[in-house]
Amino acid sequence: MLSTFEIVAEPSRRRILDLLRVENRAVGDLVREVGLAQPAISKHLRILREAGLVSAEVDAQRRLYRLQAGPLRELDEWVAPYRPHWDDRLDALERHLSTMVDGDAPARGRRR
Repeated sequence: MLSTFEIVAEPSRRRILDLLRVENRAVGDLVREVGLAQPAISKHLRILREAGLVSAEVDAQRRLYRLQAGPLRELDEWVAPYRPHWDDRLDALERHLSTMVDGDAPARGRRR
């Protein structure tokens, strides 16, 4: 069985997850949005379903797929130790930008 990392590494599966994050969707909707043939979308949905990342419910004659974000917690836990590095860099960027005038040059030493 593939890990959550391996599953979401595939761009089409990430696109499907992004779409399902917004709203539940039928296979036909996903085919139109992702731009892959129905068999390819169905294969990706099967992989996502087996990993617990999506579930399906029957709605009349179609299946609606919905995001199940629980397994993504594994990714979040892996990324967590890196967040302080991002925060430091974002703080440095904010400090740098606060020294800018008109957003294009450092305020100090600027000649007119």
